[in-house]
Amino acid sequence: MPNIADPKIFACSQSQHLAEQIAKSYGTDLGNVITSTYSDGEFQPSFEESVRGTRVFIIGSTHPNSDHLMEMLLMLDAAKRASARHITAVLPYFGWARQDRKDKPRVPIAAKMIAKMLETAGATRIITMDLHADQIQGFFEKPVDHLFASTIFLPYLKSLNLDNLTIASPDMGGSKRAYAYSKALESDVVICYKQRAKANVISHMELIGDVTGKNVVLVDDMVDTAGTLTKAADLMMERGALSVRAICTHPILSGTAYERIENSRLEELIVTDSIPQRQESEKIRVLTCAHLFADVMKRVHSNTSISSKFLM
Repeated sequence: MPNIADPKIFACSQSQHLAEQIAKSYGTDLGNVITSTYSDGEFQPSFEESVRGTRVFIIGSTHPNSDHLMEMLLMLDAAKRASARHITAVLPYFGWARQDRKDKPRVPIAAKMIAKMLETAGATRIITMDLHADQIQGFFEKPVDHLFASTIFLPYLKSLNLDNLTIASPDMGGSKRAYAYSKALESDVVICYKQRAKANVISHMELIGDVTGKNVVLVDDMVDTAGTLTKAADLMMERGALSVRAICTHPILSGTAYERIENSRLEELIVTDSIPQRQESEKIRVLTCAHLFADVMKRVHSNTSISSKFLM
């Protein structure tokens, strides 16, 4: 009979593979969940083992479509009603985070609303990685462990041994992240200034800084349509860069993103497995975040410090 103090780890369907890798790195097996689906698309997850009095970790990214978020909410509610002692929502990717403020009249602040939904459903703690905006942590009243993928990316970048390395931000909003990477790698920084005609459509882009003779690494928290990255890569190559790579934590890669990356002047796109890939590409290198989450989950369960995981 398992120790009652041992935690139990469960997976939402959209993050099944990553959750299996996290559980393996943790040194345990995933708990048993069965999802029943009605003919109209309504679904009901069910824990097929007792969680009474235990710490429960529920792993699932909440990228669109909205069923992924709904599945996480239902599993949190099920754990709460089954008398779990602690319920931690492990969100490798926190979806809807781009709606973190009112940028024009009569629009929602979706990130705030979803934070409240997760807490209402039963989450007593949140573990996530590279939020689109740091202030989203303040939308929660429960503890949030905000991890940084820099602990995964920096060792890989150092292993490339690139000469004349320059870190770049694809927009002004990512300048803080770019400066943090440049400090760790002791490199220069350049910034792209872009103007959007509307969401996912760039009308104009300029480069602040010199990339002549440089090996450039673009740093961002997510890549959606890949329009910004590929446009920035083309601009930098035109300005004399030797090579352009990009690291983006969350590979949303919607629409024609894969085609844009394949046809771009990017040397490679380095991402984590926070979101499962729709297809493979020789230009996309995936680094797993399973070990990072497993280690933090162990530390949370044993009530030990996780500050060593905050490199940025």
